[in-house]
Amino acid sequence: MATPDPDKLMAKADKLTKLSFTRWTADWKNATSLYEQAAIGYRFRKDNEKAKEAFEKASKGQEMISSPWDAAKHMESAAALAKELGHWNEVSDFYRRASELYRECGRSQPASDALAKGASALEDAVPDEAVRLYTDACVILEEDGREQMAFDLYRAATSVYVKLERYADAATFLLRWGIAADKCHAVNSQCKAYLSAIIIYLYMHDFQQAQKCYNDCSQIGAFLSSDQSRCASKLFSAYEEGDVEEIKRVAQSSPITHLDHVIIRLARKLPTGDLKELNKEEAEEEVLDENDLT
Repeated sequence: MATPDPDKLMAKADKLTKLSFTRWTADWKNATSLYEQAAIGYRFRKDNEKAKEAFEKASKGQEMISSPWDAAKHMESAAALAKELGHWNEVSDFYRRASELYRECGRSQPASDALAKGASALEDAVPDEAVRLYTDACVILEEDGREQMAFDLYRAATSVYVKLERYADAATFLLRWGIAADKCHAVNSQCKAYLSAIIIYLYMHDFQQAQKCYNDCSQIGAFLSSDQSRCASKLFSAYEEGDVEEIKRVAQSSPITHLDHVIIRLARKLPTGDLKELNKEEAEEEVLDENDLT
């Protein structure tokens, strides 16, 4: 049996959706079936451009016949083909649309997953959009009280921020992960996220911000009594003493080697600045405090 010509299927489907003097309403049900057959035919031919267009139209058709779940699935197929074609703007747009359609079905997990797929596809080509997609994917799960399902997304977004050398953003995202972990009582993940943020500030050679971060996190009892907190305390002591070898030793300790690889790599490069300058700044601050008569 001969395989139907996808071009003819597309033409027939397009005709069914166009209004005329003899057709007052579009026949989306039959048109959608034809678009789906055409998409499969084009994909078999490896004509990705036309397959992408057919899946877009099939998605629109499923929307028109009130089937948002199937519409989302077709939109994801179009997005995957856009990735193959290197159409990065479409990758983002299509996965975002798929996410919206899943949310219409009341399904937060597939909605978040769609954005995560888009983010993963864009990490190398458009990393800034990738972190936006990861962030939006986290928001969907956070709003649904499913923070624990977002842990891999926090991890992925942090990794992209580090690759972009946007270290402050990476630390902020790790603190956000810590808050999410606190909500679902994932103490180990929470403490690891806080230690990771402290390490990033130390890598930035921003000792003051690292200490502030440590002090803020220490308001949480679970962190204060954790191995990760003790590890951070040892790092601060080594920094204050200007002991480079001790910093390197602590960076090899168990609490750090159990963090994500991207954080371990940063920790192994500590210290990144001049510790003598750090001690000099602290000494100057102490002198200022002594002169403060208020």
